[in-house]
Amino acid sequence: MWLLAAFIGIPLIEIGLFIQVGGLIGLWPTLLIVVVTAIIGTAMVRSQGIAALANIQGALDRFDNPAEPLAHGAMILVSGVLLLTPGFFTDALGFALLVPAVRERVFAALRRRITVQQARAGGADGTQQHRHGYARDRSAPGGGPGVIDGEFHEIDPDSLPPRRTDTPSGWTRGEG
Repeated sequence: MWLLAAFIGIPLIEIGLFIQVGGLIGLWPTLLIVVVTAIIGTAMVRSQGIAALANIQGALDRFDNPAEPLAHGAMILVSGVLLLTPGFFTDALGFALLVPAVRERVFAALRRRITVQQARAGGADGTQQHRHGYARDRSAPGGGPGVIDGEFHEIDPDSLPPRRTDTPSGWTRGEG
């Protein structure tokens, strides 16, 4: 029901505002304002979007809950759509969503209505896979960034085929 009201109400509001503003300042200044706000809004969305992506990446790197940075990024995306839509009402909403304090208030209202679940990367054994490729066991003593977990098996050197020494393989250092 709310979606239907928005699809009907927002265009009616925009048409009314276009008629009012166009009657006050004329057609060309009205169109110029719409184009200028779209250009300024696009530049602002781009800069804030890059910052939002950095915040999301930082939260993921720290294994923090990325819900708030993701919500801010989504609101910046919606802001961009609103600013590219011609109209004064949608521009006002779009510029409002570019203000971090407004986004925080919207996120707080959403958080009260939505249950956020945490997701954790890794297995049931307590390890978490890091971006750099090593697994860190937080519960094991001494488990940290320098600990690499792996499996191995021994190969009997007598069972290997004879090595060619005339061409370096890339795995060995060639001698000058």
